[in-house]
Amino acid sequence: MPASLANVKRKIDSTRSTRQITQAMQMVSTSKLNQIQHHTKTYEAYAAKVKTILAGLVKSQGTAAGDLSVDDSSVQAQLGNLFHKREVTKTGILVVTSDRGLVGSYNSNVIKATLDLMQQNNLTAENSVFLTIGKTGTEFFKKRGMNVVYEFTGVSDVPKYTEVRGIVKNATQMFFDGVYDQLYVCYSHYVNRISSKVRASKVLPITKESLDVDESTEQGTGSKLVSGEMEVLPTAGGLLKVLVPQYCNSLIYGAILDAKTSEHASSSNAMRSATDNADDIISTLNLQYNRARQAAITTEITEIVGGMTAQE
Repeated sequence: MPASLANVKRKIDSTRSTRQITQAMQMVSTSKLNQIQHHTKTYEAYAAKVKTILAGLVKSQGTAAGDLSVDDSSVQAQLGNLFHKREVTKTGILVVTSDRGLVGSYNSNVIKATLDLMQQNNLTAENSVFLTIGKTGTEFFKKRGMNVVYEFTGVSDVPKYTEVRGIVKNATQMFFDGVYDQLYVCYSHYVNRISSKVRASKVLPITKESLDVDESTEQGTGSKLVSGEMEVLPTAGGLLKVLVPQYCNSLIYGAILDAKTSEHASSSNAMRSATDNADDIISTLNLQYNRARQAAITTEITEIVGGMTAQE
């Protein structure tokens, strides 16, 4: 076999091996996506219900979140900070990325949206701190001199709340302790298997605006809007003591769960594109190989015919 044919043959074999790997990775990512989708949908319904009830309670108890009437002073002391708007000297940004690559533009889109958020709010390394989930985001912001006050890696493929409870606790505690005066979360929201959208939303403090309930969203999750008239037993403080932490948990854990779903979808799409590209390369190389082989055969025939003619 001529050297050129052998080279093309090696490229075909190598590309086929790569295709087998990317196809297997696509199947794995699709399987993970199928597993997590059910958890994401059910948790979205739960989070929407918690938000609806809290919004109704806020409406029934006061004209603004900060005007909530809570009889229990200990509850007021614990939860008041979550509703209190204070002068912003430090802004916290919780960024959710992946621990690995091969996920297409997933990480770059989240990082770009985070940088856009910083530009829009005039945030710099001096007046902002970062909480990063995922190795990609951690390395990116550390290399650029940003203040990463909390980092977490190794989120499982289908994260459970018990696994990320420490993230939620630390994020809330840092707000209580004044590490930052407001907290944004930036992550990739799963829309469908081929589409995702980056979200950058404020989590803390809880405001009346953040509790505004979208009626269309509530109808989509099967929930009903709660009236402004609400009877609370035994007390509003008792309900708030349970409900407000659940609401904060739902925002942060829901973002992680949603981001992980988007990550699996992005990985599946990236591996499918890589597999399709491998198919195109193999097809092109096969055509090149066949043409070179035909040319070699034609040359051999020509040489044989020329030799026979010379003997005559």
